[in-house]
Amino acid sequence: MTYTPASTSIRPSLVAGVSNADLAATLLRVSMGVLFLAHAGLKLFIFTPAGTAAYFASLGLPGPLAYLVIAAELFGGIALILGLSTRWVSLALVPILLGSIYVPHGANGFFFSNEGGGWEFPAFWAVTLVVQALLGDGAWALKRPRA
Repeated sequence: MTYTPASTSIRPSLVAGVSNADLAATLLRVSMGVLFLAHAGLKLFIFTPAGTAAYFASLGLPGPLAYLVIAAELFGGIALILGLSTRWVSLALVPILLGSIYVPHGANGFFFSNEGGGWEFPAFWAVTLVVQALLGDGAWALKRPRA
């Protein structure tokens, strides 16, 4: 009688040969992409693009800037989830977070639980975008850099 261990499989593991750093970069990339899609969805479906533009104008920003931010969050989120030009997309999204610190959240203090939301969360998110740019695509990206 021959015993075959259950770990022997014809199909290779999905994570076989993938480093922890690549897994971490993928988890960070996909989770940030989902968050950007959620923010774009909030601006599109809850506040509406016109309402978001009016809010930007109430802050002293040009109203049409809202449409650029919505597009950046939407397409940037999709690109991050898919792993398309991850380093460049991450760096391109940093100014949006820095702008949200400067204009709507900066005067509200550090903690995001403060009235109107402080700048704690946007600052952390900006740092994670820089970390993502340093880490790169991670595993399962559609466009991997050439070695």
